[in-house]
Amino acid sequence: MNPTLRHALAVLRQGRRPAVRVYESIGSDFFLAPAPGWLNLGLWEGPGEEAEAERAPRRLVERLAADLPTEGTILDVANGLGAQDLVIAEVARPRRLVALNLTEMQLRAGAERLRAAGAHRVVADAVRLPVAGGSADGVICVEAAFHFRSRLAFLREARRALRPGGVITLSDITTERWPRTPAEVFAAAVNLRAWGLRTNAAVDRRRLVGLLAAAGFADVRAEAVGERVFDPAFRLFRDRLERASDVPGSVRAGARLVLSQMEVLWRRRLVEYVLVRGTAA
Repeated sequence: MNPTLRHALAVLRQGRRPAVRVYESIGSDFFLAPAPGWLNLGLWEGPGEEAEAERAPRRLVERLAADLPTEGTILDVANGLGAQDLVIAEVARPRRLVALNLTEMQLRAGAERLRAAGAHRVVADAVRLPVAGGSADGVICVEAAFHFRSRLAFLREARRALRPGGVITLSDITTERWPRTPAEVFAAAVNLRAWGLRTNAAVDRRRLVGLLAAAGFADVRAEAVGERVFDPAFRLFRDRLERASDVPGSVRAGARLVLSQMEVLWRRRLVEYVLVRGTAA
């Protein structure tokens, strides 16, 4: 099936698990992904050039994984295509690494990377983790919590899974204010549909910290890093769209629309990118 039609059908028929439908439609070789195996936006040092496109998403995971306990049991919730699990294994040196993902296609696509990382593949919903209480030392979630049916339910599940003193670390996209103008409403609507999001994904940074506290986490900190994420990632995507002559024009047009509306949300500071850490109380 033509990839444009495939993605359009996924957007229109999102069903009970819209994020799964969207990421299945994108597939494992999305032309705007920073590098093979990577889907996160990255943590950049430069302005968003190809030379850093593979390093930036790895740097983001390194930053998050550095907060995890070493040589313990680590749960990677919504693990993407497996590239991040290689980094988690290298940084945290877990005794046991479990990669959980509701999108079975992504687990299959990342199977070779997961084997190299020594990770166990598990198809699971983030709000119903199939692990015993107090069995994990760390939980990591990279750029995915806004897709979950309920952040609070996920955070409570993470707290249940963690032993006292265990650590949760995640990157998330927060909504710092509601749209006020027709242009902002349109930008928000485009992104809700394009990425299979629900309106309850709109949580600001202060509220996110409160949710972690309500779920049983202490010493919570949330650092805003949008300038090092959105600006360079969007530049990379714009440059790639200009060069993507082998990509069907309809695909490029759709990508340009979504990207332009993502930029509206960021430029007008409706959204922020945060790195979060908490300790199981």
